[in-house]
Amino acid sequence: MPTSTGSSTLSLTGASGAQYEFELYSWGTEFKAVCAVYSISADQRNGYHTMIYIGQTGDCSTRFDAHHKAGCFNRRGATHIGILVENSERSRLAIEPDLIAAYNPPCNG
Repeated sequence: MPTSTGSSTLSLTGASGAQYEFELYSWGTEFKAVCAVYSISADQRNGYHTMIYIGQTGDCSTRFDAHHKAGCFNRRGATHIGILVENSERSRLAIEPDLIAAYNPPCNG
């Protein structure tokens, strides 16, 4: 399911109907140690993004190219990382499956 993006944000809607706003960054961006839900996407030339993977972490400073699904990201042509800063682990653990259920990203399987 592709999703439209503005200049630097990505709006995703969970299976619950909840809307989430992600800050959008180029693939390979390094991050500070923040807690977040993140999306890995591939940019389609018309400004739409296809979700490849959705996850959550207590530390975004971990390099994404060392991710256990990095091979899948590369095969699927990852171009962007979306970050939704969320300090509450409980909230992150609720948002992550809500979005996975809505988008069924291939690298989450």
